[in-house]
Amino acid sequence: MEGESDSENMKKQKRGQNVIVLTGAAAVIALAINLAISAVKRRRSRKKGLPGSTVRVNLSESGILKLADRIIAKSKEVHDAVASVPVDKVTYKNVISPLAELEAEQFPLVQSCVFPKLVSTSDSVRKASAAAERRIDAHISSCSKREDVYRVVKAFAARGEWLGPEVKRFVQSLIRDFEQNGLNLTVTKREEVQRLRSQIDELSLRYIQNLNDDSTLLLFSELELAGLPTEFLKSLEKVENGMFKVTLKSHHVAAVLELCKVGKTRRLVAVAYGKRCGEVNLSILEDLVQARHKFARLLGYSNYADYALDHRMAKTSSKVFEFLEDISASLTDLATRELSILKDLKRREEGEVPFGVEDLLYYAKKVQEQQFDLDIGALKQYLPVNLVLSGIFKIFQDLFGLRFEEITGADIWHFDVRVFSVFDLTSGELLGYFYIDLYRREGKYGHTCVVALENGAVGLNGARQIAVALLISQFEKDICGVPGLLRFSEVVNLFHEFSHVVQHVCNRASFARFSGLRIDPDFLEIPALLLENWCYESFSLKLISGFHQDITKPIKDEVCDSLKRWRNSFSALKFKQEVLYCLFDQIIHSAEDVDIVELFKHLHPKVMLGLPMLEGTNPASCFPRCAIGYEATCYSRIWSEVFAADIFASKFRDGLLNQYVGMQFRKKVLAPGGAKEPVEILSDFLGREPSIQAFVDGKLDNL
Repeated sequence: MEGESDSENMKKQKRGQNVIVLTGAAAVIALAINLAISAVKRRRSRKKGLPGSTVRVNLSESGILKLADRIIAKSKEVHDAVASVPVDKVTYKNVISPLAELEAEQFPLVQSCVFPKLVSTSDSVRKASAAAERRIDAHISSCSKREDVYRVVKAFAARGEWLGPEVKRFVQSLIRDFEQNGLNLTVTKREEVQRLRSQIDELSLRYIQNLNDDSTLLLFSELELAGLPTEFLKSLEKVENGMFKVTLKSHHVAAVLELCKVGKTRRLVAVAYGKRCGEVNLSILEDLVQARHKFARLLGYSNYADYALDHRMAKTSSKVFEFLEDISASLTDLATRELSILKDLKRREEGEVPFGVEDLLYYAKKVQEQQFDLDIGALKQYLPVNLVLSGIFKIFQDLFGLRFEEITGADIWHFDVRVFSVFDLTSGELLGYFYIDLYRREGKYGHTCVVALENGAVGLNGARQIAVALLISQFEKDICGVPGLLRFSEVVNLFHEFSHVVQHVCNRASFARFSGLRIDPDFLEIPALLLENWCYESFSLKLISGFHQDITKPIKDEVCDSLKRWRNSFSALKFKQEVLYCLFDQIIHSAEDVDIVELFKHLHPKVMLGLPMLEGTNPASCFPRCAIGYEATCYSRIWSEVFAADIFASKFRDGLLNQYVGMQFRKKVLAPGGAKEPVEILSDFLGREPSIQAFVDGKLDNL
């Protein structure tokens, strides 16, 4: 670039020695090797913080608790100052800006206290982290109930001096948080809101505890467990007479329903699973639904679903019902054909035994095995961790105009942890950082996920705060020279979660509240589900794969083709079952005095093409998401998947690495984050409102 000094160019060249911007499969292989080598170099470097970031890693037990105290003290100081502003003197500068600045400044400090509970190698540090989180959460909860702060924020809103749409959205969000605690109500009603919230929390805790404490055991002979792998049988406890103990934990139930050849065994396990906690949790669910409706009505909503959906992309229950019914109806013909094939197969294997929902997983898997010459387990040999990771890096760099550069001297909490900078490829602007903590170890959080450590936001001086993310997983590490190998499902999961890293870093919202992953849950998963498609395309599969003993040999073309067709095979029935759960959830949270058991009895055969629910099934046991965590919002996963399919088919299918389209997606979808309405964001990118048609067409392609 003209005008740059020789010293600046030399700095760029030196920095570029660790830059991951390569082309072709050979470059990816070279990169995978470099990734392994750099892990050794990293251990020799002096540790330091990340420039421009206030995230702190490796805090001691006392350091975490002291920082938590400082966070709370500073927060109280700012809230007290805002509350002291006379209502006739309120301005953006003395009311709104201090609260926005506080959120931006404190989020990385809060996360510095909280994230060690997930990854620290010290049990005492993990305990201190959990204690700090409880303390900070209690303080944040108390701040959201401060009537004095609410009063001045409302006074500012009444003046209508928004200074732009994002400021207006931020102020409205602040007010909504206060009013969801009842601060716009009388004292009596406000107390009732808090009482109901406590009741809901207590019922939820009992519900989960009952499921966790369930110790039901089923005893089966080896013959009755025919079809299950030897490794699985070895993992089961035995009683004295040689019978195997099968629990109702999800990993036992899933294995039996998918792999056991004995229909009677599948049915016994499915029925027992559907009866977990019996009438106890059913009663709790009924009480929970009633309490939620009362809570919502106090806050001015007609039912709990209206409350839960008011500020989500779906907006209303009627919109959710319309969406679910359209999806279900569109998939009925295909699901009917799938069910007919499964019934025929069961008839050939088991005779004239009625087909039930407990047979779906087993026979769908069996048909897939017959239709596809595909050994999913064998794919692992072609998916060494470093090669997969380097391929993922390349795809995201090429698609979104990014540059990833490993930092070799950053402070880390375990020698396996790696740290990267993310730059805009064209301008060279630093967009953010991310840590990756890939390998299994004791005490570490057990699932693959992304944690936002610092949100991008614009400060008073106009400078942007640096975004920082952490990707956690539980992969097997290299052992005795044999590289760590990933199951294909782990590759998809890694691709999904790394999409969230890029989503977090590419966000350009002005307020920390709307930045990174703090966005509408109906919208949050759409980018990651969209980018999962790359895991099933031949071009990208070859880029992320290579036989572990000779990584120049990627997955074969015919395997790539089979994998893509296998993805959607027998998925219509699966989605119909998911729709069933979502409809049930939406109905009980949008209507009063619903008989939960009778509703499920009615819905099941209607949605599942005549298949009745299993006798004695307790709806509260079948899908606890309706009770805890996703109440009135179970539809959101399907919603996200449907609109991700629309984006892929419309914009990316014919250009997997079309950087023009990728940059448009980065700028129009990832950058705004929570600063704009999701429907507006997607419509702007697509040039029309999102549609379900591409999703349906994708399923019908398998006919």
